[in-house]
Amino acid sequence: MSSKRPTLTTEAGAPVSDNQHSQTAGPGGPVLLQDHHLLEKLARFNRERIPERVVHAVGSGAYGTFEVTSKEVSRYTRMKLFSDVGKKTEAFLRFSTVAGSKGAPDTARDPRGFAVRFYTEDGNWDLVGNNTPVFFLRDGIKFPDFIHSQKYDPYTNCQEPDNVWDFFSYSPEATHQFTWLFGDRGIPASLRHMDGFGSHTFQWVNAQGERFWVKFHFKTDQGIRTFTTPEAEVVGGKDPQHHQRDLYQAIDRGEFPSWTLKVQVMPEAEAVNYRFNPFDLTKVWPHKDYPLMEVGRLTLNRNPENFFAEVEQAALDPANFVPGIGPSPDRMLQARLFAYGDAHRYRLGINGTQLPVNSPRGVKGGARNYGRDGAMRFDGNGGRGPNYEPNSFNGPAQTEEASGLGYTVSGLTGTYVHGKHAEDNDFVQAGDLYRLMTEPQKQRLVENISGSLAQVSQEDIIVRAISHFRAADEEYGARIATAVQQLRRAR
Repeated sequence: MSSKRPTLTTEAGAPVSDNQHSQTAGPGGPVLLQDHHLLEKLARFNRERIPERVVHAVGSGAYGTFEVTSKEVSRYTRMKLFSDVGKKTEAFLRFSTVAGSKGAPDTARDPRGFAVRFYTEDGNWDLVGNNTPVFFLRDGIKFPDFIHSQKYDPYTNCQEPDNVWDFFSYSPEATHQFTWLFGDRGIPASLRHMDGFGSHTFQWVNAQGERFWVKFHFKTDQGIRTFTTPEAEVVGGKDPQHHQRDLYQAIDRGEFPSWTLKVQVMPEAEAVNYRFNPFDLTKVWPHKDYPLMEVGRLTLNRNPENFFAEVEQAALDPANFVPGIGPSPDRMLQARLFAYGDAHRYRLGINGTQLPVNSPRGVKGGARNYGRDGAMRFDGNGGRGPNYEPNSFNGPAQTEEASGLGYTVSGLTGTYVHGKHAEDNDFVQAGDLYRLMTEPQKQRLVENISGSLAQVSQEDIIVRAISHFRAADEEYGARIATAVQQLRRAR
């Protein structure tokens, strides 16, 4: 960047030395709470809109049941949810688009949130993912800037291709996700006909204290169905709530949609020397390296009685873990562990966790802690019991059971680029995905990208963006360049 540009500062005016990387415990370690710039940036971002969600505002949801179909997974985790074949757990699934504001068509070309809450006997476990196995970014410090580029421009109050592609042109790590987004799966025909993914890498620990890295895949049992861009424009123009309507009508008819949950499992020690960073959210683990293993089936069989109470107020949080599962050093996940709960506390208030859809209904007696008071406290507020711990009055006490979760960190605290693995690259998997497509799929992908990119006003942004697609696959980039030129000449 030019030295003549003004210095980026914190809200207090202090200069920001690095706006691209969170502070971590060494190159491969977790994000640090001491990173004030990260927390300030995320906290401010979470409070930009009143009252809808800043992202994932357009949503649908339903209740259902998860049933374990394989005991194999109990070798890798002590989560009670997966302990026995046939065990059933109540669940809630919220679908959503990312960028659109409340009232926007739910058929837009956009990633879909795929957020599952399991009401387990050990509390709520929330797996807050998307319908894509990767994401645009690998570090949460860039997330507010990314969403600003996707949302409405401060001057025009419209989504601007200049902003979308300008940010992408400076973020080559997004090439893989852009290839997904503008491909055929970028617009599902219905919420029932798409896959879901935990996306991040998580940590499992089994009864023997052995640790593993894990990725979650929900494969639709209805089969994949998608809309082309023209089809989505027609359907969304006629019915902006097409996906919402399709979901609740299918459940009302008794056509209960289901997904088969599968996992990829990596022994803890293999992560260190794996050919690329296994905690990089812009990449997938090839199935030939870590095959999919079936776990169970999630079936949606009950619509909410009241949309606002049970979908709009649903507050799923990736920090909601239960014994047997925990976080990894994935920097996007680490940022989300703070950002989601903070956003919910802002939107719903500190007592939003007590709302029926958010309460731990799988736990006998419900939540037990010393949180008290606050706006909209609508239960007994702990009655006459003590509001502190430790105490001498038989109040809830810690279990003193070690979680078994953890991983080794090393190095000085600071801001780092990710530690390099042998095959780390922003473009290889995007190119692989392109080359897997049939010719008609490639043509639609090129048309979708060029149709958007041709609207950009600055030539240097177009050149930088196309260079990323060329780096993924020379033919891929060349076809986009040709299509963009043709569209711009036709104007």
